[in-house]
Amino acid sequence: MLRADTADHADVVIIGAGIAGLSAAHQLISAGVDVSVLEAAAHVGGRMSTHEVDGFRLDHLNPLFSSAYPELRTTPGLDKLVLRDFAPGVLVHSGGRQYRAGDVRSARGALRAVRSRSSAPRAPLGGAIEQARLGAWLARLATTPESRILARPDQAALGALSARGLSPRVVNGFLRPLLSALLGDPGLGTSSRVADLTLRDYARGRLCVPSRGSATLPELLAAALPPGTVRTGVHVTAADISSVRTKEHGELGCRSLLLATGAGAAAELLPGLRMPSFHPATVLHHTAPEASAPTTGGRLLLDADRSGPVAHTAVMSEVDPSRAPRGRALITSTVFGPPPRDLDGEVRAHLAALYGTPTDDWELLAARHDPEAVPAMPPPHDPRRPVRLLAGLYVCGDHRDTSTVQGALRSGRRAASAILTDLGVRPGQADGTELPAAA
Repeated sequence: MLRADTADHADVVIIGAGIAGLSAAHQLISAGVDVSVLEAAAHVGGRMSTHEVDGFRLDHLNPLFSSAYPELRTTPGLDKLVLRDFAPGVLVHSGGRQYRAGDVRSARGALRAVRSRSSAPRAPLGGAIEQARLGAWLARLATTPESRILARPDQAALGALSARGLSPRVVNGFLRPLLSALLGDPGLGTSSRVADLTLRDYARGRLCVPSRGSATLPELLAAALPPGTVRTGVHVTAADISSVRTKEHGELGCRSLLLATGAGAAAELLPGLRMPSFHPATVLHHTAPEASAPTTGGRLLLDADRSGPVAHTAVMSEVDPSRAPRGRALITSTVFGPPPRDLDGEVRAHLAALYGTPTDDWELLAARHDPEAVPAMPPPHDPRRPVRLLAGLYVCGDHRDTSTVQGALRSGRRAASAILTDLGVRPGQADGTELPAAA
């Protein structure tokens, strides 16, 4: 039977109720360990938050998921998660026009088209031959074992792309803008191993978002925990292996401490913990009457030419109708790096060019800048950074794995496994057996 914590003591105290900490809480409680999750904010989820404004559901960071993320299928509490898929492939804007690219499932069709015609019309990405080669390359990547990817030499992703046997048109017209969107890194200084793992997830599944906003994910995780496990509005002032001191409730005893905050907050509580650099991002949400709004067929739209501040954009109400009230369209766009001085003006002008439609009557619903949106992952990057600092002290989060939803969930699972090993508890030991005495 699942158990929550007692009033002033828990076997494990988790600081931070983001998806990494909540994932770890599920693994620990399933093994019969008493857990208390402390969150300073008034809500769970951390950066994965969604705000409701006049019937719109607006994500703080608008993370892009892959339906192939294994942790979405295996993490306890997510069995009711509903994902809304983007249409296959993406739209890429280049040279004043849009074209489709990256639909792995169309590789065979492209090859048949090459064989049936002596020549193929050339798009900015290249002709049918290059399209077919790209599809075949992605299909091979989808079947490549993770261990083989992690064994490859690690370098900056942008430099590694040129060695993949693909044409510069394919690299600059598709892979570069796609990876920039998925990694939050416009310069593609990210580890090439992480980039390959990210492209592998893209090739294995579809881009998607949670129905009703990204906050649905942590809310489902929290709701599936025993009542009283998660305490919001609790500010931790100091912490060590055996106790946590809070502003609101005094001291809480524990046997193990798991820091599941963002990298910055974790470094404040644990001086000496390495602080990564970050890629900043600004997410803007616009609305327009549905009858006059642009349409992308439910696909992500990328700017291959980098002709303005917007890296990627989508008519999110096409992908997930629950994010906008009836009769209105929701257009969500992401800007990487420092925001321009005239943010709305420059973004609106760029969106007009990308979508090929006037944006003068669009309404800006929200614009949120996060200077620590995505932890940087330059080479050499270990996507399995240690989560155990010493017996009784652990840390998890996307900054310990990969800067993705998959990485955050997996780091929580890895931290829970390390804690259970140190406590001498077998996973799944939820039978009321007492834990071994503390050493």
